[in-house]
Amino acid sequence: MFPDSDTLIPRFREAGDVTLDLFHRDGRVEDRWLGLHPREFELLWRLAEQPGERMTRRQLLADVWRITFEPETNSVAVHVARVRAKLEPFGLARILATHPDGGYFLNAPPRPDHFQRATRVNA
Repeated sequence: MFPDSDTLIPRFREAGDVTLDLFHRDGRVEDRWLGLHPREFELLWRLAEQPGERMTRRQLLADVWRITFEPETNSVAVHVARVRAKLEPFGLARILATHPDGGYFLNAPPRPDHFQRATRVNA
């Protein structure tokens, strides 16, 4: 939980058939860990936050790399390729999709969030 807030930080996030674990900063399919590096994990975690929604390269650089300028590298594309390679043995590389207008999105239907905190509504 964030200090001085009612906002919970989820430990797990689902990315299709991949379960992302914030504590281990890795993803697993059933009982097999993917061995994600920190930025690979952050990339997949960020895309899984809003499945199906396009994230531009600039948005990913800001949210995952925490930079607001356009570096002259293909770092985002390289990390996407690495994540896809780690998903390929499970037949899941396609869940990390390239958007036709540029950018990337998680091509997996959203799953119910079992980790949300229940709140009471005062009537």
